[in-house]
Amino acid sequence: MSSLEEPLSLDRLPRLSNVDGRLSSNNGCRRPVGDDGMRERWVEGRNCSSSNSCEEDLDEYGRGSFSRRRQCRDKPYHGISNRRSVTGCRKDVLFNGVPKYVKIVEVGPRDGLQNEKSNVPTSVKIELIRKLVSCGLPVVEVTGFVSPKWVPQLSDAKDVMQAVRNLEGARLPVLTPNLKGFDDAIACGAKEIAVFASASESFSKLNINCSIEESLVRYRAVLSAARKLSIPVRGYISCVVGCPVEGPISPSKVAYLAKELHDMGCFEISLGDTIGIGTPGTVIPMLEAVMAVVPVEKLAVHFHDTYGQSLPNILVSLQMGICTVDSSVAGLGGCPYAKGATGNVATEDVVYMLHGLGVKTNVDLGKLLVAGEFICKHLGRQSGSKAAIALTHPSFTN
Repeated sequence: MSSLEEPLSLDRLPRLSNVDGRLSSNNGCRRPVGDDGMRERWVEGRNCSSSNSCEEDLDEYGRGSFSRRRQCRDKPYHGISNRRSVTGCRKDVLFNGVPKYVKIVEVGPRDGLQNEKSNVPTSVKIELIRKLVSCGLPVVEVTGFVSPKWVPQLSDAKDVMQAVRNLEGARLPVLTPNLKGFDDAIACGAKEIAVFASASESFSKLNINCSIEESLVRYRAVLSAARKLSIPVRGYISCVVGCPVEGPISPSKVAYLAKELHDMGCFEISLGDTIGIGTPGTVIPMLEAVMAVVPVEKLAVHFHDTYGQSLPNILVSLQMGICTVDSSVAGLGGCPYAKGATGNVATEDVVYMLHGLGVKTNVDLGKLLVAGEFICKHLGRQSGSKAAIALTHPSFTN
């Protein structure tokens, strides 16, 4: 068995002790104070009064500015099973930093399906995209203009893009790893693109066959071409917590790459835990490092659920000011280079959690369940969403 087929062993996982005491607690509430650049210092105190809220009325590509000092939300938490109001210190702990609105970027049609071994018909992909847009999702990543030799599932990118390019109600970005992919995407009517880099040198060479620095040279050319056509570009960074080859990744490497993508013009940068080994203890220092060099409003998180840590990782990210979350309907996806690395966090689970917190998403959960059921039926397997399984079970009652 090659090293690429082996999962990370437990002794190679990042340890909570590396968080430098940031998670220590006492009987007081934890709250962020101060405004040291883009970072906040966690201190202990009993009178929690700070909270982050995200402005829903952003401009089209997320360039709206956010205040680093937010006002505390005034509505008590009403959970699904616990209807009691949460007041005082407990309320502040629950709502500390959680925004009022979260933008969900649906990546199922591209990132979710690209590793499927059996061919998914173009017509099914198109129908899935239509269903997802109808759910109220603001962004649906539809496909990638990549080499069909390496990603055969996306060989129909042109047909998919041409079929959905006039859909209204959502932005429809596509992945373009180089200038050829960019030119093909624009010719098919793409109005927004994304580029992909890795914080791991080994993973970069495995995944896109070039070093990190070589990938940045490619993307500067793509960004330059996109700028001339006023095409917005999103940046992805993979392996922000760990790599299947190198093990734990230093937060400083992620911060360096994020700053490079931001400086070259990416309007948003998605931080991806590609193999799903992250926990709040390792996600916090990574986000702190990145937020020190890139404005928090330009950041998104992208978690895989290999160890079942996606939802707690998302929650702590929101508490730190993140307002954009990537997810995949029915939990579709996975990493081909890490055995056991399961799919992206399920969009249904993210929406269920956010709605339970009183956070607005503008996503119709009922329609989302239908979209998930549609693609799972075609793939012949059960949904990877726990919320979807529970909500569609015959015995479920409100």
